[in-house]
Amino acid sequence: MRWFWIDRFIEFESGSYAKSVKNVTLAEEHLHDHFPGFPVMPGSLMIEGMAQTGGILLGEINDFEHIVILAKVPQMTFHSWACPGDQLIYTAKITNAGEEGGAVDVTAMVGDRLVAEGSIIFVHLDQSDSEFGKIDQKNFVFSMNLLGILDVGQAGTGEEQA
Repeated sequence: MRWFWIDRFIEFESGSYAKSVKNVTLAEEHLHDHFPGFPVMPGSLMIEGMAQTGGILLGEINDFEHIVILAKVPQMTFHSWACPGDQLIYTAKITNAGEEGGAVDVTAMVGDRLVAEGSIIFVHLDQSDSEFGKIDQKNFVFSMNLLGILDVGQAGTGEEQA
């Protein structure tokens, strides 16, 4: 199973907010079992998509110098569901960013319908720590062309960023 739960960014304002897209498709294996006859995107995977949106936004502030790890989801409310054919728009807004980590407020929308909203807290791990030194988040983000999803126009202009 792949662990990328966003398809691309549609807006990205460094240090402030980001919007990403997740297209829900019946080609995703988990939808065949969740639930038979009524496939819906699992809430845990929507949280992961919102966390990836917020985590990349937070990591980009420091040029991915820190390993950004989801630490806590103190609040998340699900109002609706997403089914195959839906396009989820995840929005993450930084509410706190510091040396030790940060926090984002997140939403998941399908069109004008609010699917989920909440907040996510991240921590920065020290890359020099022998326990975590083997994790190279920058390489992970840069490999597999993940940063290609950051190639979006400037918010409001549609012009490609330099």
